[in-house]
Formats: sequence, C-alpha cells, structure tokens
Amino acid sequence: VQLQAYGGGLVQAGDSLRLSCVASGRTFRYVMTWFRQAPGKEREFVAAISLSTDSIYYTDSVKGRFTISKDNAKNTAYLEMNSLKPDDTAVYYCAARLWVRQPEILKSPRYYNYWGQGTLVTVSS
Repeated sequence: VQLQAYGGGLVQAGDSLRLSCVASGRTFRYVMTWFRQAPGKEREFVAAISLSTDSIYYTDSVKGRFTISKDNAKNTAYLEMNSLKPDDTAVYYCAARLWVRQPEILKSPRYYNYWGQGTLVTVSS
C-alpha cells in the first residue's frame, strides 16, 4: 500500500483546509488515519476512519472542527479542517493499517505499517 497526502498550506486562524490521502493497493479492510507532528513534539493522533465500516475516531482537540470522510471508489480519505487554530500547525501524515477494534491501537503511530509523505499545515494568528 502506498499513500500520498496533499492539501496543506498557509492559512489564517479561523480558515479551513481539506487534506486528501490517496491510497494505492488493496485497502478494503484497512483504516486510514491522520496524524500530525508539530515542531519539537511527538506525532499525535488526529482522526481515523475505517474503509470497511462506519467507525470514526477523533482526538478531543479537533472534535466539532475537523471531519474525516472517505471515498472508497477513489481509495481516498479526506480531512476537512474548519476553524483552524495556530495550535493546529503541524505536518499532517496519513497512515494505513488493517482495521482493528481497539482504539488504543488505532490511535498509536507505532502500529501503522504504511505512511504518506506528510503535508505541512501552517495556521497564522
């Protein structure tokens, strides 16, 4: 499985961006997840969506502002980011792995096999 993420950019606080992650290969039973890493910080979970079920997870700090969605026909996951804050500034990575029911596994970058190249989101105040 190969992943390609794009859609980042420089925006002002309160603006919106949509990130896309296109997967190649057989991903039907996979979960596609967005992580982010700010300068000097560890990579952290943002949102995940199962490609075979309706299961979705968000980290608390983005609930109500970010929406993860999928287009199975295009093998693509999206992250719609609204009301962006300077604290959202980070490199955003998409990742994929086989779907499991345990949230602690889905939310940890150490359990992911496949990664995209990352796309930078910068939110100015």
